[in-house]
Order: sequence, then structure tokens, then C-alpha cells
Amino acid sequence: MAPRKDRRLAPKVTARVSTRDQNLDLQVEALNRAGCDKIYKDTISGTKSQRPGLDQALDNLRHGDTLVVWKLDRLGRSVKDLLDFAGGLSDRGVGFVSLTDAIDTTTASGRFFFNVMASLAQMERELMVERTQAGLQAARQQGRVGGRKRIMTDAKIRSARKLLKQGTPPREVADTLGVSVPTLYRWVPATGEPQAPKK
Repeated sequence: MAPRKDRRLAPKVTARVSTRDQNLDLQVEALNRAGCDKIYKDTISGTKSQRPGLDQALDNLRHGDTLVVWKLDRLGRSVKDLLDFAGGLSDRGVGFVSLTDAIDTTTASGRFFFNVMASLAQMERELMVERTQAGLQAARQQGRVGGRKRIMTDAKIRSARKLLKQGTPPREVADTLGVSVPTLYRWVPATGEPQAPKK
């Protein structure tokens, strides 16, 4: 990443290398042509989250700077990650440019593009919530309840009551059923009548 000389403050830029091409020369040349005056470099595989070059660039960015990258995939693995990243820069008054993807939030059209992307991402999140709620509602109407399955099934409760009535110690009953003693007593209290645990 490199700073733009036509900005009031020099922008900071970081070039991040992909796992397929660990050669920075092409990226650095493109960043220099874009007018960047300082470049931070990372050579990192996609499985690692540590990016010291990018972190240093972000620390040095000031209001009015522009962060320039070679490609969007150097910054995140999902659209949401990228939107959150660009949004954070915008909140700090920092521009964002991706050379390969022809994105520039210092221009009106670039800001419009990211606003559209952010709106689409928000709509997708809301649709996912609606679909999840509709699915849960349908399951409830069919008698199914979401969440973790009960550890004490009806069969286990019947077995527990039978063993306890026969005089089997609670600890032994719990071990046999694969539950703890407190769990046993929540479902089969001392009265021997099963009850659901308190929510």
C-alpha cells in the first residue's frame, strides 16, 4: 500500500501477497505508479490472520490519507469482511483504493458502489434472519422445538424411576444413564416423578 501525493496527507498503502504468487515486485510497481509514497509489505499464506504490514499501515493512517491495495482479496475472505474494513476506514476519514478491482472510495462513484454493496449485504443478512425465523415457526407448528436435544429422554426417565424404586443408589443410576447426579434429580426428583428442568 502506498500514499497518494495528490492528497492533503500522504496515504499509506500495503501490498499483500497471495499464497500462489509470493513475488511482490508486480504489486509494488503498480503501487508506485498509483502515486503511493510509502509501501508496507506482507508475505503471508491465506490460512494465517497475522498481517504485520497491514497492521502497521492502519496504525499510521491519518484523516485524509488513502489506503491503496493491489487487490481486494488481500484484505478479507468475504464481502462482509471487506465492507466492514472499508466502512472502518471511512469512519476514520480514510479513503480506500483497490487497483485491480478499480474501486476508489475517494470518488463519488466509488462511494456509491460501496454503499450499494453494503445495502445488498444488509438485505441478505435480514433475509437470512427471516428465513431462520420462518423455519423455526414451521418447526414449532409441527411440534418440533429447536435447540439441543434432551439428555434425559423419556426412556431414560422410565429407567431411572425403575432403578431408584429398586433401591439402586442415585450415583449408580446416574453413571448407568450417562448423566450427572444433579441432572438425574432435575428430571427425576426425590418424589420419583419426572419433571423438566427449569429454564
